[in-house]
Amino acid sequence: MTSSSPIVIVGAGVLGLCTAFELHRLGRAVLVVDPGEVNASLVAAGMIAPAMESAIDDVSPERARLFRAGRDLWSEFATAAGIALARRPAEWRGGDVGAMEARLRALGFDAWREGDSVKTEEDYQVDPAQALAALRQALGEAVVAGTVTKIARTDGGWRLEVGDQWRDAEAVVLATGAGDAIAGLSETARRLIADIEPIGGQIGVAAGHLVDHVVRGPGAYVAPMASGAVIGATMEPGRRDTAPDAEASERLTQAAWAALGRSPEPLAIEWRVGIRGATGDGLPLAGPAPGEEGLYLALAPRRNGWLLGPLVGEVVADAIEGRTASPHARALDPGRF
Repeated sequence: MTSSSPIVIVGAGVLGLCTAFELHRLGRAVLVVDPGEVNASLVAAGMIAPAMESAIDDVSPERARLFRAGRDLWSEFATAAGIALARRPAEWRGGDVGAMEARLRALGFDAWREGDSVKTEEDYQVDPAQALAALRQALGEAVVAGTVTKIARTDGGWRLEVGDQWRDAEAVVLATGAGDAIAGLSETARRLIADIEPIGGQIGVAAGHLVDHVVRGPGAYVAPMASGAVIGATMEPGRRDTAPDAEASERLTQAAWAALGRSPEPLAIEWRVGIRGATGDGLPLAGPAPGEEGLYLALAPRRNGWLLGPLVGEVVADAIEGRTASPHARALDPGRF
């Protein structure tokens, strides 16, 4: 094998495609192996929401700064990739609005009261379908359909079994979501992947126009989408099946109408479930796999895959290129576990 072998990214969700695009625009040859399944990145609302996510989870100031850093990469990244980035207010209604405002301000986010709600302009949004399509278009023929069934070390690189073919790789990035470990990985890598917790997330896509900006409240959010609106979302640890749950649909619908302050109306909703991955501390694994030269991870962002996509891509690309690491690389280092 020669150095002309590409860097192979296994998985075509937001973390895999963002990493591939970051390497691509650095001039590196990449190959993205896409298993072709509907992934959690598509079954999402495309939230790039450091402010609301930080306040809802009541995270530490350090975590809020990391989320903000992820958001701050999006403007340039979206322009380069051809992704439509929506910048519009995000609003919280219901519950203790004063406490929500206080948390936002304590974490350093600009927020203001407007009647019985609190708003911020620090959160963005993308349409997942448009964003994934733009990244795939930017990568062109570097994205191929297939499933990696086995991986093996070679002198100076890797070989991957993709269907009935073997492909050589200078380096490998695993961006396989909450999937199982690929045969041939080391025990250390297998353990890291086995410790990723699957989390089912159910959302509903409504054809009708409901909001002009993201509206959140206790138990649900409603966000604009190109197709109308999206209602979300559950977080169900341990869940791996993708069959929509009727009770969850009803809970989300009722909470959504409550957040909007409107009486329920007949609405055609298509319910979908995506399986996210999460680590023990809720941050993704991004960077070199411990003890595995040439193997990198871009995994398990919990519900912040879209928010952290460019940051994960930058951290992994820095590690592959030997560049000065992002100041947030240590927080995402797979070696922390």
